[in-house]
Amino acid sequence: MMLTRYRIALVIGSLRQGSFNRQLAAMLDARAPDDFLLHRVEIGDLPLYNQDDDEHQAPAVLRLRDDILTSAAVIFVTPEYNRSIPGVLKNAIDHASRPYGASAWRRKPAGVVGVSEGAMGTSLAQQHLRNILASLDMPTLGLPEIFIQAKQGMFADTESAATDLVPILTNWMAAFAPWVRRINSDNA
Repeated sequence: MMLTRYRIALVIGSLRQGSFNRQLAAMLDARAPDDFLLHRVEIGDLPLYNQDDDEHQAPAVLRLRDDILTSAAVIFVTPEYNRSIPGVLKNAIDHASRPYGASAWRRKPAGVVGVSEGAMGTSLAQQHLRNILASLDMPTLGLPEIFIQAKQGMFADTESAATDLVPILTNWMAAFAPWVRRINSDNA
């Protein structure tokens, strides 16, 4: 029997190479089941969204659209900037939603996680993102939610990260994976 492989887009809302959210994405990737292939989607090289460009999208935008269209689901890993999502993430979402009526996001199952230094983690950014995803017709995993407050040394070594985050991320992935399989099976 052949194993179905699910290509899962990881859209990380931080451009900084050593960002907490990039490290969180790597930890999620390590907890993905064998039939999930998580791949990072590049968003840092996208031009600023301009509706005048909808009919002649830049190569980076076409690559983004292809990455989303060829994925079975999307995991958004986002920090919280000024109680919302980062501009680079909103820019990527806008690009792949266009031209009007041809959104690459439509009906893609989505998961939302994040880590930030604020006391509430990424709760407000995630709520804003969930509102955006609803308008894009993206079914989004409701529970469990993960709002992680970054603490000094959280990602410094595997042992401390394993103690605090591994069970949380394992539990989240244990809910996300069967949910994605079910949605993709229903849509087949």
